[in-house]
Amino acid sequence: MPPPVTPLDPLKDDQDDLVFLEEHPATPVTTGARNVWRVMIIDDDEDVHSTTTFALGNLDMQHRQLEFVHAYSAAQARELLKTEKEIAVILLDVVMEQDDAGLHLVRYIRETLGLSDVRIILRTGQPGYAPEIDAIRDFDINDYKTKSELTRITLFTTVTSAIRSYEQIRKINDSRRGLSQIVHASTQLMSLHGVHNFAAGVLSQIAELLGQDGSGILCVLECPEDGCRELMVMATIGPYHKYNNTTLSVRSDQRIHDAMELTLAQGRNVYGPDYVTLYFAGKASRDFVAFLDVKTAPTEIDERLLEVFCANVAVGLDNVELVSHLHTAAFYDQLSKLPNRTRLIEILDATLTSPVRDETTLSLVDLDHFAETNDALGHRFGDALLLAVAGRLQTELGDALTVARLGGDIFCVLGDSSQVNPANILTLFQRPFSIDGQDVQLSATLGLVRLGEHEGSGVDVLKDADIALKRAKTQQRSGHYYFSRSMGVEIRERVRMMHALRKAFGQNELFVVYQPQIDLETRRPKGAEALLRWQTPDGKFVSPDRFIPIAEYSGLIIDLGEWVLRTACRELVALHKAGHSDFMMSINVSQVQFRHPYFLEMLRKALEDTGAPPEFVELEITESMAMEEPDLLIKMLAQIKQTGVSIAIDDFGTGFSSLSYLQRLQIDRLKIDRAFVTEITGSARGSSIAEMVVQLGRNLGLAVIAEGVEDERQAQILHALGCPLAQGFLFARPMTADALNGWLSNEALQGAA
Repeated sequence: MPPPVTPLDPLKDDQDDLVFLEEHPATPVTTGARNVWRVMIIDDDEDVHSTTTFALGNLDMQHRQLEFVHAYSAAQARELLKTEKEIAVILLDVVMEQDDAGLHLVRYIRETLGLSDVRIILRTGQPGYAPEIDAIRDFDINDYKTKSELTRITLFTTVTSAIRSYEQIRKINDSRRGLSQIVHASTQLMSLHGVHNFAAGVLSQIAELLGQDGSGILCVLECPEDGCRELMVMATIGPYHKYNNTTLSVRSDQRIHDAMELTLAQGRNVYGPDYVTLYFAGKASRDFVAFLDVKTAPTEIDERLLEVFCANVAVGLDNVELVSHLHTAAFYDQLSKLPNRTRLIEILDATLTSPVRDETTLSLVDLDHFAETNDALGHRFGDALLLAVAGRLQTELGDALTVARLGGDIFCVLGDSSQVNPANILTLFQRPFSIDGQDVQLSATLGLVRLGEHEGSGVDVLKDADIALKRAKTQQRSGHYYFSRSMGVEIRERVRMMHALRKAFGQNELFVVYQPQIDLETRRPKGAEALLRWQTPDGKFVSPDRFIPIAEYSGLIIDLGEWVLRTACRELVALHKAGHSDFMMSINVSQVQFRHPYFLEMLRKALEDTGAPPEFVELEITESMAMEEPDLLIKMLAQIKQTGVSIAIDDFGTGFSSLSYLQRLQIDRLKIDRAFVTEITGSARGSSIAEMVVQLGRNLGLAVIAEGVEDERQAQILHALGCPLAQGFLFARPMTADALNGWLSNEALQGAA
């Protein structure tokens, strides 16, 4: 059965065009007794071997067939390469026994065996995996492809190109010393970082190959498709330094300009009587051209050497430029060109180990209400405003400071504490920013960290600055806050608690208890409030005051709240089946849960799934929730009421409710806060608020219940005031579902007696 050929689709186009020496009918390179090109396939996947040989089996180059040598591991390849001779091309899998087995094998081939002629093509089946740049640079890897992109045509072209390259290298190696110079030049070039350094190195290496004094220019042809044909100078050597970072024109130097234009027009090297111009075909419509003065015209072998050199350099220029672009994208903000978060962390790490650490401060600068400006005036205007802010921070704070953009509307300033302080930075925002003739007044909030007081890495410094910024934003916009150790401990404790809570919820450490609600007239139970509790494996209880805010902050309250609702509804159904048919169940709803877009749907589904009678389910919301965006709440409560459940306002009296809104809310009961219940017996005027709430409920037609009743005197006063219901330790503490069943049964027996 033939191997699959899906990844080698011959219908796909292949754009990997390489430039090689023209083939001459000269004496062929000796490749042993057999007149073949030998290709070694090193891959641990047998299908790759069969697919490759199937795709290349009919390849004929200069009347020579291919002969394949197979190795199924790096170890087997090492042994074969000790004896196998005249290998022209190696198709090498990067990942075999280990993730970097292929790269180690490259080192063995090049260094230990000293095989410099064989062409190595790396292949990987793992998208996104790429060998380190150092490996490509140091070990003369001919090409690198993912297996998915090696279509049949691409594989054919890549191997053909590699064989031609091998042939050329062997010819040159047999004829002159040029090969060693080219290899040396390529290695030297690849060690240069940055496209401009690389370009300057190209000029030097060309001069060395020709044995000439260095005097030349290398340009890139910009935007040829637009017809502008600007020759941008990338590098110079010798007397042409004056052209650095300029556009080469006829006015600059007509001789050089015309020679370069001729070379670009013909798409090949041009050799004049006192100069050479070399053509480097680039990708993405970008071509490179070099001009060098020469005292003697190059020989034929020099020309052939230069053609091979140019083919290698063209790829190198593209790759180095790509690496430069990737470096810029990785470490600098695209819009402002300022260092980004990644680069800032590098700078912070270096600063933390330097002598200036103790005198250095980091400040995050968060633009206040920038999102509203962006939405109102458009993203183009917003980008222009961000650029204006970046420019002002850079120009007015001085070159000694580092200004970065962390993304969105957050900038960062790092430097000497005498300059990086709230007064200096906030002063910059007192003047408006002029954008498209329109003045825009901005303010900013700062979060600062003194590096001398900090322990940890650059990432930790940035986290702590963010903590300080959040604290500043919660306290006062347009202000500032310095990070302190206590703040860090508090935040880290919150994070620790958040992770512990998630784990506890997943491991069933949380449970629901129920506190009975009593009719003050008959002292009979009328319902219960469902309360969430957390007991750790060591038996300790975590207070709801600690973990409920964490659950709301993390969003876990959405899942927790639904679980409590369903658990309480199931218990209500069980109680009704047990004979407590008029029993009510009150369930607390947090603000985060209540405002979730799917809360109403979740409520309906919980009632439907559990079979709980809606008329015996009561949802408790706090008074502060009721007064925040009351118009929105009015609509929401109307929809909730359609499900049949009732609504109670918890902690009533603590939030200074607007009575006009209270009258419009579709609520059923007011709950007197425990603070006012405690005051009933504490002072002469202690019962005034409780009495007011009872009277207000009566006037509005609302039921009233008091919480936190702990002694008989409080119960009697509340009853005398007309409060019908109460809950508290006087009657019963919160209890589990089983305990509640037993307690209710016992109460029923006592009532019957």
